[in-house]
Amino acid sequence: MNKSGDKRINLERPRLSFKEKAGFSLGDMASNLYFQTFILFLPIFYTDVFGIPAAAMGTMMLVTRIWDAVNDPVMGMIADRTQTRWGKFRPYVLSFSIPLAVMGVLTFTTPDFGNTGKLVYAYATYMLLMMIYTAINVPYSALMGVITPNSMERTEVSSFRFVAAFGGQVIVGAATLGLVDYFGGGDETLGWQLTMVVYGILAVALLFGTFYLTKERVAPKKEKRNPVRHDLKDLFMNKPWLFIGIATIFQLTYIVMRGSSTTYYFRYFVGDQQLALLGLNVDLTYTLFTSSFITAGTIATLAGAILTKKFNRLLDKKFVYSGFLISSSFFSCIFIFLQPDNIMLMYTLNIFVSFFFGSVSVLQWAIYTDAADFGEWKFGRRATALIMAASLFALKLGLTFGGAITGWMLEFHNFVPLAEQSEDTILGIRLLMSIYPAIFGFMGGAIMLYYPLRDVTMIKIEEELLARKENEE
Repeated sequence: MNKSGDKRINLERPRLSFKEKAGFSLGDMASNLYFQTFILFLPIFYTDVFGIPAAAMGTMMLVTRIWDAVNDPVMGMIADRTQTRWGKFRPYVLSFSIPLAVMGVLTFTTPDFGNTGKLVYAYATYMLLMMIYTAINVPYSALMGVITPNSMERTEVSSFRFVAAFGGQVIVGAATLGLVDYFGGGDETLGWQLTMVVYGILAVALLFGTFYLTKERVAPKKEKRNPVRHDLKDLFMNKPWLFIGIATIFQLTYIVMRGSSTTYYFRYFVGDQQLALLGLNVDLTYTLFTSSFITAGTIATLAGAILTKKFNRLLDKKFVYSGFLISSSFFSCIFIFLQPDNIMLMYTLNIFVSFFFGSVSVLQWAIYTDAADFGEWKFGRRATALIMAASLFALKLGLTFGGAITGWMLEFHNFVPLAEQSEDTILGIRLLMSIYPAIFGFMGGAIMLYYPLRDVTMIKIEEELLARKENEE
């Protein structure tokens, strides 16, 4: 209760400064330097540069990413039980930044081993890279749930986060292939290695910024130490988390399949093209075409992310998430009808696909933090890191299935690296850019129509949680 005796709860407290919101967002920019590289370029790096067969690459994605996904809940429980003078979650962001940069370089290094040796090296380096990525991103994701108790404020923080994330995506989409060409001078193996050196240095600087510019404010009662079995039981009884978790698997499978297929689509189906623009003929090479296509989509995604708050004022979070994911998937399907010279249609459709996906990405994490609040309200125990870790588990399952299915479908359609492809292979690449991933997007959007928490419900939950805390003081 307030000292004045007024029992009304002020849901606007505490307001975060612009500096702290921006500082928090730097961490996702750093993460996306790697995450977007995994989605967009890792498959084609492994098949066309490293020399791993498409089916073996798909299976490797499945095995290593399932192992990585299993680590997420473990890391969440470790982080929830961490106590330092810097907080629970921020120390991990700082401590693992340099190891992340080192392993990123090693993963994109191509040793002169035999086929078996290369596959073993790829498994080992990628698995270690993803374990370090988990050690940063589970605590980082949980950090958003403890810098403020206010759900609407967290939605705004999520918008900042994804503006920065898409900034990282712009860097990866626009610069990566150009950097590979610049540093490699025709040697892609050297180009990829040096490009990851640049990204590693930038990521370390950004993660240091997140550590120094943020503060943890929300914590469970000090006398409360939740047994692991209670946390896990609460997680699987948390109905809102189950819905958004399942939807995330389909959502990520959708976007990873589209992203991973983009480089194959332009290298093997579209090829070099000439675009008439403002009365001039512009030559679009594979590098320029792919980079500009990804960048245009990223800018559209950023626009969608920025406008999320306005959409959320008009519609409930779950309806924005569901409707926009379904809309994105619909425009993806139209790619199956395009021909190599339909350049402007490719850009236009990609803008629609990406714009609608922008709000989905923002709302996903805001909904997860709502699920954490629901868990505390329902069960009387708060396990923010476990909720976010389990959410990353779902995300990585989608990443796993998206990467694995891409590799398997390439093999199914008889893909041969760096060769002229058959009609069946070209059809498979076109389907991977359109209908195959859209199936998963439609399923994710449909599931969220049944998500049980509405925004008005969250306001009541916040009021009760704040009232409980004030009564305990």
